Amino acid sequence: MTHMKFVLAPDSFKESMTAKQVCVAMEQGFKTVFPDAEFVHVPMADGGEGTVQSLVDATGGEIFHLDVTGPLGSQVKAGYGVLGDGKTAVIEMASASGIQYINAENRNPLIATTYGTGELIKACLQRGIRRIIIGIGGSATNDGGAGMAQALGVRFLDGEGMALPFGGGALGRLHSIDMSGLDPAVGETEIIVACDVTNPLCGEHGASAVFGPQKGATEEMVRTLDGNLAHYAKIIRRQLRRDVETIPGAGAAGGLGAGLLAFTRCELKKGIDIIIDFSKLKEKLAGADYCITGEGGIDFQTKFGKTPYGVAKAAKAGNVPVIALAGRIGKGTHELYQEGIDAIFGIIPDIGELGSLLADGEINITRTSENIGRLMKIATLK
Repeated sequence: MTHMKFVLAPDSFKESMTAKQVCVAMEQGFKTVFPDAEFVHVPMADGGEGTVQSLVDATGGEIFHLDVTGPLGSQVKAGYGVLGDGKTAVIEMASASGIQYINAENRNPLIATTYGTGELIKACLQRGIRRIIIGIGGSATNDGGAGMAQALGVRFLDGEGMALPFGGGALGRLHSIDMSGLDPAVGETEIIVACDVTNPLCGEHGASAVFGPQKGATEEMVRTLDGNLAHYAKIIRRQLRRDVETIPGAGAAGGLGAGLLAFTRCELKKGIDIIIDFSKLKEKLAGADYCITGEGGIDFQTKFGKTPYGVAKAAKAGNVPVIALAGRIGKGTHELYQEGIDAIFGIIPDIGELGSLLADGEINITRTSENIGRLMKIATLK
């Protein structure tokens, strides 16, 4: 049998395995059938949870931890990654300002802040990093990224020249923006924002109306926050000559998209496209016989920018067959066969309790991979 090359490019299986662990389990299964094959691990993500881990794993980088200001002002432990090139950092804003830090009793989008996300950016700048990837999903905030800017030295002042407190609830009193304290390194830094939503900052499809309620906003709060963000955008337009109100993605993460557009040199891109680029997936697919991808659940939503869809598009450009593994296969997956995925396999062997299925993820990936390999071997013998 000729030398075979497998590119293993899965996402994490949430609450079960990191993408790197999935790669290892896949290789173990396929290697049983093809012991002499080449296996290239490319841990993937789509810009959401797991992005830091996947890019660090894919590039041989390192993760750093520090205490930052959480969304409600208390200290939380967050982290960021530095990729293998030593020049690029990757941040998940949820690590510092995520919805996991609030609950039904304490959530309050009027005071929630992205200050901690700004502290992560500042830590990267102090390390000499001048290119930062930021995933901006899963926020607890609705402050238009004002907290992030405050951490970088921007001051938001009321009519009396007093600094505004944290949170989108105070932005209605914004009178002027003092940029004199902004860290000069911000202007020298390329920021690539992983953003998969197209919501504008304000209005019926804006940050407050669409995402505010899940962060605890009542109807009255939504009206207040939306009006405050519109006022904030007006002051930014007047003072900074940047119009961030209607740009698609400005409303992501409670308006953090708008804040990054206003105060940094940034570009908004689809998360999966960023990961494909920085993991060098396309280059690694050269000469591959098969590409194996997957994630915890595959269904009709997968084609809207999820990892298996993005991997399949990259593989198809090089005519590499794509097989996807999933813990759960939902409705609408037949559409994926027109989008570059050649076959989809579920990994769960029997009906079981969720906790044990999550715990057995690696065993189930390995067994399923071995069985796919056995099927491939039959086909090669024909």
